[in-house]
Amino acid sequence: QVQLVESGGGLVQPGGSLSLSCAAFGSIFVIYAMVWYRSAPGEACELVVRISSGGSTNYADSVKGRFTISRDNAKNTAYLQMNSLKPEDTAVYYCNADVYALTARALDAWGQGTLVTVSS
Repeated sequence: QVQLVESGGGLVQPGGSLSLSCAAFGSIFVIYAMVWYRSAPGEACELVVRISSGGSTNYADSVKGRFTISRDNAKNTAYLQMNSLKPEDTAVYYCNADVYALTARALDAWGQGTLVTVSS
């Protein structure tokens, strides 16, 4: 069993910054890709950014230059630094991880989501 726990959401004014984290717990052998998605009311779920186990990243065009993903493999944790936030960044942010468990099972793990609200 693997759990992802997200933290760091909240309310911020336009132009402000927030940092999210996603920590994985459980019977983990290795975590491959870690991905942040977001879901805004009335809109399709959007892939925000992906980071491979080696640190390669892919950002959505809408966040390039403003968001930065990083990870600490020793801590099984990914981080998302969000700068220059805009009202359109308002969404529930979900962490997803591609995990190979100690039980020799490949798992697609999801966090519970954390709400980010950008508003004055």
